[in-house]
Amino acid sequence: MFYLSDFLIYCFITAYTPGANNLLSMSNAIRLGFRRSFRFNLGILAGFTIVMTVCSIFSTTLFTMLPKVKIIMQVLGAVYMLYLAWKVWKSSIDPSADSGNAASFLSGMVLQFANPKIYIYAITAMTLYILPVYHSFGAIAGFTILLALIGASGSFVWALFGWFFCKYLSKHTKSVNFIMALLLVYCAIALFL
Repeated sequence: MFYLSDFLIYCFITAYTPGANNLLSMSNAIRLGFRRSFRFNLGILAGFTIVMTVCSIFSTTLFTMLPKVKIIMQVLGAVYMLYLAWKVWKSSIDPSADSGNAASFLSGMVLQFANPKIYIYAITAMTLYILPVYHSFGAIAGFTILLALIGASGSFVWALFGWFFCKYLSKHTKSVNFIMALLLVYCAIALFL
């Protein structure tokens, strides 16, 4: 059975928590403005889509060829979610931690190939939520596009509302991080229910 709420919680927390994409997008928007940093975010979307497609193919192949890998992927996925919950709970929002150089399309796209967060995001979402339920090419392609759009949307939102997030999250960092961490713990537990 496909648990849409668990899937969306995982996707949005992973996409909207601080990471290389989001911090660079916010930093570029603060330095250059949203319009001048938009190309960088389009590069993130393009690179994210490429990486998501490769990870979807890899996950589908692995899941099809090795059906016994499901429990291993569940355990690894749950451990990753618990690790992510720990990191979210302990993280702080500091835009000065990332200097960010150029805000070009190419730099945004290339960043995706060196960003381990999206590889884990893709493989975890595919093997734990999508592949146990959906097997058709159309469904997998649709979820690949959905995962890329949700994942890359975080960078656009962080760029658009960079100043707002900095001010709000700096005042309420612990509370927001605690709630997101609890939701991730819930997702990890729900994998086995």
